[in-house]
Parts: sequence; structure tokens; C-alpha cells
Amino acid sequence: MATSITQGSDTITVHVPLMLRKRGGRKQIVTPHGTSWAAPRARIDTAMVKALARGFRWRKMLETGVYATAYEIAVAENINRSYISRLLRLTLLAPDIVEAVLDGKAQSIIAQDITLKSLPDEWDAQRRMVADEI
Repeated sequence: MATSITQGSDTITVHVPLMLRKRGGRKQIVTPHGTSWAAPRARIDTAMVKALARGFRWRKMLETGVYATAYEIAVAENINRSYISRLLRLTLLAPDIVEAVLDGKAQSIIAQDITLKSLPDEWDAQRRMVADEI
């Protein structure tokens, strides 16, 4: 890094050597020491988002009377009934947990982990269950 100050002027010029590299269609700043600087990007768990979307879709089908039971959904969608039941349980998650998943703030919540565990009914208990994940 080089700095130059012009006498009798209020101008200061700072030269910082860096390179711009394209990585995955985005530009990334690479410093002289080889380290890169980039604002942290949210990592959205697409499998969890898909599981939530399916669960809420199936719940709506049950609530509106399109199907009467999870078994009917399983037959219509050619999917295992226990899988449908597990994803339907995701619709009972606290709204802020669902929002964190959709915003990419929940880094490592995996649908299988939540659905296979006994999901507490109370939202505060759910928040404690995933507190270290969000």
C-alpha cells in the first residue's frame, strides 16, 4: 500500500493493490496477501425450503378439503405416507423459525433432524431446540 500527500493541498491519495476475480458469476476482491474479502452471503437450505413448501401445500389441501387424510395425499402424489406426515409436522414450527430458514439464517437445520425428533408443541420449546442453529 502506498500513500502520497501533496504539499499545500488537501489531497491524499492511497493506492491499495488488489485484484477482482469472478467466482461463480460474482466479483470478489482479492487482497495482496491472497485472502479474499466478500460480504457473507446467506446460505439457504433449499432442501428445507422445499420440505416446508410441500408441508404447507399439503396442509392447505387438508384444510380446504381437497384431501381428507394424509393417506389420500400419499396415494395421489405416489409418496410414502410417513414422509407426508413428517413434512406436515414442519407446518407446526414457530413462524420466526420458518422465516429464518427462508431467509438463509438457519445455517444447518436439516428437515430430517427436525422431523425425526419429537417436535415440541410450544414455540418457545422449539426455539430452544434450534437455538444454536439460528
